[in-house]
Amino acid sequence: MSTSLALAIAVTFVWLGMVLAISFLEAPLKFRAPGVTLPIGLGIGRLVFRALNGIELLLALATAILVASASPAGSVITVAALAPGLLLAQLALVRPRLHRRTAAVVAGAAARRSRAHLGYVALECAKVLSLAVTGACLLTA
Repeated sequence: MSTSLALAIAVTFVWLGMVLAISFLEAPLKFRAPGVTLPIGLGIGRLVFRALNGIELLLALATAILVASASPAGSVITVAALAPGLLLAQLALVRPRLHRRTAAVVAGAAARRSRAHLGYVALECAKVLSLAVTGACLLTA
């Protein structure tokens, strides 16, 4: 196994672990903490997800470079491109809508539950699946 391939595997699983920990553990649990109101929770979420998404962009770039350096089969490259594509969809298509709603709620405005949130969650689930499949494909490359 080449160093590039080993690092691609490691980066993929670190990325997967970060998404699972933040999106599926921290995000829902913060609203159960005593004294955390919706505006406070959303304000925390904005900070956390801005940081997570920034790190994800770096991990996506690192994964792309490492996978390209490892020269796996074309099917592995295709699978490895899914998670970065899903991340870009989240950032370009969904996050702006969520940001507007969050800004309104944090400012004190009443806002209905957003369907954009469901879209973000669906993309997040697809990203988790794609990262798991990418890691598995890289392990067998």
